[in-house]
Amino acid sequence: MNVSNNSPGSCPKPKPECDPLMPNEANFLDITLLGKEYRVACPPEERDGLLAAVAFVDAKMHDIAEKTKSNIAERIAVMAALNIAHEHLSQKSELPVIVQKNEGESGLDFGAVRRRISDMEAKLEAVLVPQEKLL
Repeated sequence: MNVSNNSPGSCPKPKPECDPLMPNEANFLDITLLGKEYRVACPPEERDGLLAAVAFVDAKMHDIAEKTKSNIAERIAVMAALNIAHEHLSQKSELPVIVQKNEGESGLDFGAVRRRISDMEAKLEAVLVPQEKLL
């Protein structure tokens, strides 16, 4: 994915004189993050995935902006990137490990699976209880 910021002074649409790396208009998508527009390179088969990522990142950025009362887009973007990376790496390290059984058999570590499910239930409960009080 290639990102370009449509800021004043830059070409709003890819043209050969603007960027020789953007020859095919169909492979680009205009997105908005935190109210700012960007043009990103995106093959058609990856469009849905990119739109889902944009929605996720935009929501994360809005959440951080609201919590921190910050309007500095660069700071919000860095904090969102760090939060997303931390969540991703934490989930990766929490994945259940495959344990070896007798003579080459392998299976899941069900203790790790149960702990992970319990952790998820606790996180969901922590989010849902305050929501129920609002209703």
